[in-house]
Amino acid sequence: MTRRRPSRPVRVLSCALAAGTLLSTAACSDDGGTDGSRVSGVTASQVAGKRQTPSPTATLSTDGARTALITEADIEDDWTQVKDTEADNWHDSLLIGTVDVSDFLTAKAQASDCQRLLDSLFDDDLLGRPSGASELRGFEEGDSRLLYQVASYDRTDPQDSLNWMGTLPDRCDQFTVADGTERRTVQVIEIPLPKAGDARQGLRVTVRGSAGGDAATLTLDVAAVRVGNDAITVTAGGLDGDENDSAEQAVQEGTRRLKDVLAGKSPAASPN
Repeated sequence: MTRRRPSRPVRVLSCALAAGTLLSTAACSDDGGTDGSRVSGVTASQVAGKRQTPSPTATLSTDGARTALITEADIEDDWTQVKDTEADNWHDSLLIGTVDVSDFLTAKAQASDCQRLLDSLFDDDLLGRPSGASELRGFEEGDSRLLYQVASYDRTDPQDSLNWMGTLPDRCDQFTVADGTERRTVQVIEIPLPKAGDARQGLRVTVRGSAGGDAATLTLDVAAVRVGNDAITVTAGGLDGDENDSAEQAVQEGTRRLKDVLAGKSPAASPN
């Protein structure tokens, strides 16, 4: 199968470049919940029937989305903000590949969901293409990366995508991806998130394969939070270990900032 081409220019980086230029939106670890167990948390499907909207309701503008982005002060450790053009081109080559349909009992449907997950992680559109304003910001710390996005889905429904994310730990709990002659094992589990926004969903996606001839494990901590028809998404990690704490803080502080913007207020400084 021909390798899928991204819809915008990309800088596909290997996960094991000696210069340390790990691309990624990810976190990598051989432990920390990658044993296949489900982690109990509040899922999007649990709150789907209790849809709420922020008060007052406001249309998120481009300036508003930019103001709602988190800063270095909002997340733990020594994260450094990168140029927007650099963050926009973060893509991980370990996410490229074709899902092996033979891994699934209901092959076609399940494989399609798992392929969609990998593709959307690579393209940074986990909740689909925003229908309104959209801004993103990237941070790096050593070989770890954290990508944060604020976007408006006023003509679509981000809740549908959150509900879909909630099914993935069951439908895509473990599967195989082929990229040429290389085969990688992918595992998806649910992770809990702080209670934030109107609905939320967290996933940990672990990809085990090779990079530069050496074994490599890529772990992505992924979070999405809906606030009315707007949403924030966070993808964080690196080959040296997961970045779950930073991802949780990004969720908490990012949701607070977005709510302030929608209420017509300037976001308060981070309490950290």
